[in-house]
Amino acid sequence: MTGSRFLNISVLIIVILCNFFCEKNSYKPETENDIVYKNPAYSIEERTNDLLARMTLDEKIGQMTQADRGALVQESDIQTYLLGSILSGGGSSPTPNVPFIWADMVDSYQSYALKTRLGIPLIYGIDAVHGHNNVYTAVIFPHNIGMGCTRNPELVEKAARATAQEVAGTGIHWTFAPCIAVPRDERWGRTYEGFGETAELTVQMAGASVRGFQGRNLADPSSILACTKHFVGDGGTAGGDDQGDTRLDEQSLRDIHMAGYIEAIRNGVGSIMVSYNSWNGQKLHGHKYLLTTVLKGELGFNGFLVSDWAAIDQLPGDYASDIETSINAGLDMVMVPTRYKEFITTLRSLVENQKIPVSRIDDAVRRILRIKFRLGLFEKPLADRSLTTTIGSIQHRNLAR
Repeated sequence: MTGSRFLNISVLIIVILCNFFCEKNSYKPETENDIVYKNPAYSIEERTNDLLARMTLDEKIGQMTQADRGALVQESDIQTYLLGSILSGGGSSPTPNVPFIWADMVDSYQSYALKTRLGIPLIYGIDAVHGHNNVYTAVIFPHNIGMGCTRNPELVEKAARATAQEVAGTGIHWTFAPCIAVPRDERWGRTYEGFGETAELTVQMAGASVRGFQGRNLADPSSILACTKHFVGDGGTAGGDDQGDTRLDEQSLRDIHMAGYIEAIRNGVGSIMVSYNSWNGQKLHGHKYLLTTVLKGELGFNGFLVSDWAAIDQLPGDYASDIETSINAGLDMVMVPTRYKEFITTLRSLVENQKIPVSRIDDAVRRILRIKFRLGLFEKPLADRSLTTTIGSIQHRNLAR
């Protein structure tokens, strides 16, 4: 009996040791393909859900923050503050202002984003509104009022496609265009940004522009994200007052000023910029009914909403109130553009104090991440230098002529 018991104990010890060493030797560290959000074989929704579940509150808030490059205290702030987006505002360009220097600059910013814990790439934005108009040697097209005069949607689409290639050649993935305002009063100082005074013409040109910028596949290296603007009624303010009050009944607002957005959404536009103006006395950046109930709900817009330059500052109340009102209204990304540290700290406090629900933060970040996956930024975050050579090409110049 003693020998049998000893044998059983010995066998048990051997089995335990075998299991231990087998499990130890069979352990495999998580590879890139094991991480769902890093594996392009998974669907965009699967990748988005996986990444969102891994993110901290600070990482989420960073995705909602857009800073101007000229406001960065240092480039490493992109990594430190987990910034999700950078833009070049007017005159915010590198020196010398030539295409390959732009590409180098944007790639440098991107490198800091890729060093963060989750490696979420930046989305870089710029006002390429009539060609890549901030970059020396880029081809310049007429402003929208001139393009509208052509009554030629096919030409508008080709111009947007050429612009997309040149923008992509500088490493930039997002243009704040097209402007689909419907100017109703020639005294408005931004009349030239609209295609024309009728909803019918604007609808034709809105769809053509979005198709040109975004292409058949947003992940194509020569495609960029379009941003229809400014939602909604910017061209219909009383007396042509810029950033003024659009005084219309809802049906007229829909028929005249919203029609272009419906067409843009039908063509898959990925971002929409909210307008400075008010509608019957209420600022659009705080208008939950129009931003969330109508645009995201009724019209089915599944991209993300971005503010205009420091536009939330025009809401009544202090800065914390501005952030609370605009985010709860449905704004997903804020073009801060300079107060990024204060914005991040304040938004975090608002969430922690339950003034903004986490569900609203998650919705905003989900929308932003979804677009970044659609753009293919996780696979190809850096500039495609083969496209840099298309900037100012004879083909594009002939098109502009």
